[in-house]
Amino acid sequence: MANIFAKKPLAVLLGEANSTGHGTLQRTLGAGNLVALGVGAIIGAGLFVRTAAAAAQASGPGVTLAFVLAAFGCVFAGLCYAEFAAMIPIAGSAYTYAYTTMGELVAWIIGWALIMEYALGAATVSIAWSEYLNKLLETFGTSIPYSLSHSPFEKAIINGVAEQGVINLPALLIIVALSLLLVKGTQESAMFNAIIVVLKVLIVIVFIAVGWQFINPANHTPYLIPADAVVKNAAGEVVRTYEGWNKHGWGGILGGAGIVFFAFIGFDAVSTAAQEARNPKRDMPIGILGSLAICTVLYILFGHVLTGVANWREFADPAIGGEASVSYAISAHMTGYGWLATAVTIGILLGFTSVMLVMLMGQSRVFFSMAKDGLMPKAFSELHPRFNTPYKSNLMLMLFVGLFAAFVPGNLAGDLTSFGTLLAFVLVSLGVWIMRKSDPDQPRPFRAPLSSASFPLVPIMGALVCTALIIGLDSATLEVAAGWMLLGFIVYFLYGKRNSMLQKGVVVVPTEMDEEAFIKPDKDNL
Repeated sequence: MANIFAKKPLAVLLGEANSTGHGTLQRTLGAGNLVALGVGAIIGAGLFVRTAAAAAQASGPGVTLAFVLAAFGCVFAGLCYAEFAAMIPIAGSAYTYAYTTMGELVAWIIGWALIMEYALGAATVSIAWSEYLNKLLETFGTSIPYSLSHSPFEKAIINGVAEQGVINLPALLIIVALSLLLVKGTQESAMFNAIIVVLKVLIVIVFIAVGWQFINPANHTPYLIPADAVVKNAAGEVVRTYEGWNKHGWGGILGGAGIVFFAFIGFDAVSTAAQEARNPKRDMPIGILGSLAICTVLYILFGHVLTGVANWREFADPAIGGEASVSYAISAHMTGYGWLATAVTIGILLGFTSVMLVMLMGQSRVFFSMAKDGLMPKAFSELHPRFNTPYKSNLMLMLFVGLFAAFVPGNLAGDLTSFGTLLAFVLVSLGVWIMRKSDPDQPRPFRAPLSSASFPLVPIMGALVCTALIIGLDSATLEVAAGWMLLGFIVYFLYGKRNSMLQKGVVVVPTEMDEEAFIKPDKDNL
């Protein structure tokens, strides 16, 4: 009987990492490219949209503490990712690491969860991109009709008229454009991303510097949301209450951390490009930890300024600051800086673009690895004959993510993305500990500190903090996520297990001397 916990031999992964020639991803990315990819993926919807959402839904001005807590979990997970990425520089990220430490079923679970992180992450950002595009168009006296820029599940009262969404057309079109760019090539995509990252970081720094002088200390009092807090709209109707344990007080910090954790996905996306790094043993830790450090500092400062300029209650009212919250805060409270609102909106649009680019690239690389193992259809691993990119994977993602972006509300997709990210972080953290015990002599160019087999502080803390953040997510999100994971089990046993190369007793071992792989049975793992 096949063993669903069979592990992919580490020697096979290292062979794939060192293989060259046709059919392999090309090593074209340096440390600077990888840091830019990380920053490009991290600073986006999480900062410009989820900050206000976390403040309005759970944390209030304490959203800065929520960022600290989320970053705390990310540091532990980031160290674990860096160790794996330097040791096993191959596409697939957490999926690949789980395959060699915890076996096929766990690898499948994490690969399925990564769909929630990368694919739904790209969809979430595209929806935010659509919101800010409309905000920019409004400064020029026009806008895209509500019906063509919102999902069918959204409705609102606009100027006294009830509006119903039909399709989010801008979100769909930007997904299509970026997917085609990724088909063209990794290096071209990385250069495009680097330019955008520079502009985006400058916009964030300008907002922090200018907004600091407009902070109203009264907006930071109380710093945590009271249990009896109620937010009403202009008509006196209650739009939000805070009875849940994770919706106010210190519990709200945990709940808010689960929401803003979406803002930190990105450093792990760097690990999906490990097989395209020129010097992965050195560059991968720099890319992962460097991008995480830069963004954490900017996040805390940004959250402090945003909730100081505008009161968190304003973000809780969809009719006031619920959408395009940063532009709203500038327009409503920073007199004389209307130009900054326009500049921020443009910068945000560019920033969202880079986030989607990295998320779509990360997902295609995870599918690439899963397809090579037989757990996904072979088409996902086929490379373009000219561009050497997994073009079929990119095109199928364009269809799936595009439809999701066009017809699903952004809040649901964002919270599900946080779940997928956190679950991946938990399993990667545990994987480092397991690998330290099972392969203690394996060369590790980068070693996570305090992570010995007998004293695994960093891996255990990473797993515990990220598990706590999962618990802090909204119950409806957890229910939908549970349904998604259940569907994943069904797909695995109906398709993945039957087509797995490892379950068939076959592993593909590429060599540097011969770009054609040879096949041999692997009886010990089954």
